Order: sequence, then structure tokens, then C-alpha cells
Amino acid sequence: METTNGEVTNSLYPVKYFLTMVITVFLMQGCGSVPITGRRQLMLVSDQQVISLSLQQYQDYINTADIITGTSEAQTVQRVGMRIAKAVETFLKNNGASSEIKNYTWEFKLVKDNSINAFAMPGGKVVVYSGLLPVTQNEASLAVVIGHEIGHVVAKHANERISQQLALQYGSAVAGELLGGVAATQIGQTVFGLGAQMGVMLPYARKQEYEADELGLIFMAMAGYDPRVAIPFWTRMAQSSQGGKIPEFLSTHPTDAKRISNMEKILPEALKYYSPSQPIK
Repeated sequence: METTNGEVTNSLYPVKYFLTMVITVFLMQGCGSVPITGRRQLMLVSDQQVISLSLQQYQDYINTADIITGTSEAQTVQRVGMRIAKAVETFLKNNGASSEIKNYTWEFKLVKDNSINAFAMPGGKVVVYSGLLPVTQNEASLAVVIGHEIGHVVAKHANERISQQLALQYGSAVAGELLGGVAATQIGQTVFGLGAQMGVMLPYARKQEYEADELGLIFMAMAGYDPRVAIPFWTRMAQSSQGGKIPEFLSTHPTDAKRISNMEKILPEALKYYSPSQPIK
């Protein structure tokens, strides 16, 4: 507060007004939308910036992880991932979004780790932990998980989280060189979280998790996997958390009951993309 000629003025008002105007401009100019769901997003960072921020951390993780290769399980992870990825790319081509495909260099890795977990990084890097396979039990249920992770990638949830953090933390300083500088790098490390929590991303917002579920069911259906297997799969996931230890894949996600309830609402839409002529079990 300042006093001038007996009058009290709020010196912070012009600053608050300016910050509000700046963020409003960013909201107007830095927006994108999610394929299929159409949800509008704040996007202050480019795909190239986010992929660059994430790639080094992903590579650092891969260099130290115990990658499983040559086994039938590893081949299944690769097969399911590429099948869904190709279906997604075909969908994007057919819906005027071919330019998005250049952002993906798909990799699907199986890592020896007893944790019930999986994660994805921008650009199409997906990692499945071996501890998840006893719960998936079959190829179609594995497609539920991989479809969900690809949903995060295609919806650019990492871009969105970095953009939200930039807007919240830096306000009017969010511009030009800052987006590609130290601030974005630090936020990227927080979002991707691989430095502090190897292989475990910090939680997305609940709406992003539900959105990844929806996209995942649709993407797996496009690839020929029956999305109805998602319900028994998530039931098994709920059972696997009994005894007190919550699987890492669930630790920051919606509760099983809410997730299953939401999926039951989504299934009729997902089934529109599914052709049962060649079901994959």
C-alpha cells in the first residue's frame, strides 16, 4: 500500500491487471484442442520443445533400465504398440491431421521391473514394466494400457502441463526465449519426473487421466482390440491393489470404481470404432 497526498492507493493493482491481460492473450493465442474429444487446451510450448525436453530424460532412463528383448512378451508389447500407433496415424491422416504424425517416433519397450506400471513420453516413447503383464494376462488387455499411454501422447498432455506451469509461475515473463530456456527445462523435469522418480510421471490432472482412458479405448478399438476387455482388466487392477500396496500405475490416478464407471459410459462410443470381424484376444 502507498500513501500520496493523504490518499491510499494499491500499487499492486496495475501489475495484477497487466498479468491478467497477458494470460488472457496467451489463452487466446496459445490454444489447441484434443483429437476426438475436442477439449480446448492451453499450449505455450511447441511440440519440438517438449520432445526435446523429454528425450534426454527418456534416454537417460533407457540407458540404465533392464530392457527385455527377444522374448514373446517383448514382441507382444512391440506388436500391440505398433498396431495401435498405426491405427492412430491412419485416423489422423483421414481427418486432416497428417502434420501431427511427424511428431511421433514410436518406441515400445518392455522393462524388467516388478512394479505394476507403464508410462509414456512425448514423441511416442512407451515403456511397460514386466510386473504389469500378470495383470493384463492377454494381448487385448495390454492394449488397454498401451492405448491409454498413447492417448496421453496424442492429447499432448505433457505440453499442456508445462504450459499451465509456465503461465502460473511466470505470468508476464512467459515469452520467447523463456519458453525454450531454463524455466521450461526445469518445469519439464518436474513434469516428466524421471530424474527423481525413475519411470514414474507425476500425476496428470484427473480430467487428463479420464481423457486418456477415453482416447485409449477408441484407439485400441481402431486397432481391432475389443474395448470391452477394459472392464475386467481394471477389475483385476483393483484386486491387485488389495493388501495395502497400490500399484504405481494407479497411485496418482482416479480410483478404480470411478474409472470403471466412467469407462462403462465411454464404451458405447468406443465400440463404434470396433470391427468384431477379426477380434484380438
